[in-house]
Amino acid sequence: MADRFRVLVIDDDPGVRDYMEALVSRQGYEVFAAVDGEEALRNLDTTRPDLVTLDVVLPGMDGLKTLDKLKQRLPDVPVVMLSGHGQARNIVEAMRRGASDFLRKPFEVEELELAFQKALEKRALKQEVARLRGQARSEADFMLLTGDNPKMREIRDIIEQVADTDITVLIRGESGTGKEVVARTLFQLSDRRNQPFVKVNCAALPSELLESELFGFEKGAFTGAHKRKLGKFEYANHGTIFLDEISEMHPSLQAKLLQVLQDGEFSRLGSESDVHVDTRIIAATNRNLEEAVADGTFREDLYYRLNVVTVQLPPLRDRREAVPLLVEQFLQKNNEQYHKNVTQLSPETMEIFTKYHWPGNVRELENLVRRMVVLGNEDAVVEEIKLTGSRQQAREEASDSLDLGALGADFSSEQGIDLKAISRRAAQLAEKGVIEKVLQATRWNRKEAAQRLQISYKALLYKMKENGLSQNR
Repeated sequence: MADRFRVLVIDDDPGVRDYMEALVSRQGYEVFAAVDGEEALRNLDTTRPDLVTLDVVLPGMDGLKTLDKLKQRLPDVPVVMLSGHGQARNIVEAMRRGASDFLRKPFEVEELELAFQKALEKRALKQEVARLRGQARSEADFMLLTGDNPKMREIRDIIEQVADTDITVLIRGESGTGKEVVARTLFQLSDRRNQPFVKVNCAALPSELLESELFGFEKGAFTGAHKRKLGKFEYANHGTIFLDEISEMHPSLQAKLLQVLQDGEFSRLGSESDVHVDTRIIAATNRNLEEAVADGTFREDLYYRLNVVTVQLPPLRDRREAVPLLVEQFLQKNNEQYHKNVTQLSPETMEIFTKYHWPGNVRELENLVRRMVVLGNEDAVVEEIKLTGSRQQAREEASDSLDLGALGADFSSEQGIDLKAISRRAAQLAEKGVIEKVLQATRWNRKEAAQRLQISYKALLYKMKENGLSQNR
């Protein structure tokens, strides 16, 4: 059973101490009490609190001086200040010195619960930031900084230019290319790196739940809303929020997100007042947002707000030179995690890896290396890759083969063969096949496809219409 959260109550009033002990215990926390700052500081090694409540007015060393000492000893432990006076000067000074919240006596039970919830979740987010900082750097070094691919050099340059700004960044690329790694690297290199990094997967929840997850709700906002809940944007205040799969967000929520981008404000569900936040937004998508705008599923004004700086991650098949370095990194990582000692893959396996087309990108590579390490055997994984690769090759060969019958060449006819008509038909089919393959390779990103085909965007749209090509056909 996990240890309970430990709360230290510092108050010279025995009635308040007894009330706080009873109240905090009912919430499931383990409680310790001290009559003044000196006693609390003497017993810190024994109490080891996860959270402290501290009265501003104490005999001897006052609450603000006690707060300073606590922050020196336990800088990451949140401190909720309590006061029967609540002067603005004390509140400002306490928050400046590192208090996580300030409550005026007498306070409602729900106010204390909310203060605890906010303080402990913020602490958990900070601990997660500390853990992820080294992880993000390690992953970025290998997933983004490996090899000398021109596209990756361009991405590195963009990250260096915008990381320490508050500019909104849109990360695009196929699933598994490392979009979250880019987001965490941008965060880790930013001035907000000591603040929370909050990730939200917009495709993981239905729109009603996603709204309460992002923006929170007030007590009584809907059936089951028994107390106020803070949203992810509030937890990301002064930090960074990463909105993954942004294209899956419902249009009604897109309007609320647009307000945050424009004004830094939103309202919780069931609230009539606005909440102001200072949060940097990083978004990611594996879909074509231009098409989503065209078909009305994504707001055009939000698209332009998000698409300030774009990072386009290439698929792994376009930077195969990074495969050996990534394999080395994933071997080391999984050997440490699973206490194994697989030092390298066989030359035959590495050759297969470098020729494979990697439809699942870097994530697929990492999963396959993990299986090899855990199983201690390459054979099953190699056979799976060979099978997948042969199927892909068969599809490509089938699409590349020239079907003379489809071109209208009837060699049994005595009327002859119209070679010019067949040539025109062959050119049309070849053009259609090439356009379709390039669209598939770019995940139907028409702008990128037009650039690869070296034609204008309008010309591509015309040729797609002429050849009956659409993503949903």
